[in-house]
Amino acid sequence: MSVPLRLPALLTAPLLALALLLTGCTSSPTSGAAPATAPVGAPGQGAAGPESDSASVLRSSPGSSPGSSPGSSPGAEPAPSPAAIPGLGPRTRAEIPEEARQAFVVTGEGEDANRSSAVLYSREDPAEGWTAVAGPWDAHNGMEGWTDHHVAGDLRSPKGVYTLTDAGGRLPDPGASLPYDEHPRFAVDGEGFFGEPLEGSFDYVVAINYNRTEGVTPLDRTRPLGQERGGGIWIHVDHGGPTQGCVSIPEDRMEELLRTLDPAMNPVIVMGDAETLGR
Repeated sequence: MSVPLRLPALLTAPLLALALLLTGCTSSPTSGAAPATAPVGAPGQGAAGPESDSASVLRSSPGSSPGSSPGSSPGAEPAPSPAAIPGLGPRTRAEIPEEARQAFVVTGEGEDANRSSAVLYSREDPAEGWTAVAGPWDAHNGMEGWTDHHVAGDLRSPKGVYTLTDAGGRLPDPGASLPYDEHPRFAVDGEGFFGEPLEGSFDYVVAINYNRTEGVTPLDRTRPLGQERGGGIWIHVDHGGPTQGCVSIPEDRMEELLRTLDPAMNPVIVMGDAETLGR
């Protein structure tokens, strides 16, 4: 009969500890292990998605949670996003220059409609976003509506975002901050599409920088895209009917607009039918 081999007590504890260590190396990760994070810029995150790079880094940092910021306590409300201009989709918003702090938004009733509504927005503090400061005002646009490829004589207003740098009119400057060219050549007569008189339509105008050179009188006929692409697209006094391609608002609103547009705020016009602007 054999006698069981008994190991000295001094050797038993080290061998048991070694066995436990070996067993632990082959176990699956515990539930508390941090999951792998996608790299910044991956689809749906960071610069490639609706969230900023800094937000993606923040959420992948140990101990952070969605909407948290450094130094914030768990469960704190995230900071509100800057107010966006109502009715503008992501594509249209992306076309507004970062330096623009005034936006005159002209929204057409439909792509083939010649009636529209105009609102002037301002952002004094980019962190707070856009605020409506004037309007809505009734407006007219081209007789045949809107187009994303305006050509001379198509009777449509060009869609898009354009800078506003120059003004003028037949009447004296009402207090404009934009450079203002008072000139008798702004006189116009005749009748509109529905027989309405055109006289006084160009008493006040703001040039829309579509196919024109910035920094010159609205009367300048230089056409960088070529004469076939049309030009002379202005904001002017409404004559009670559709335009050839311009945007028109009532005379008292034109005076208010001229006194409000500030070149230091890099004003732009955002114009088109509601469906297009909402994309």
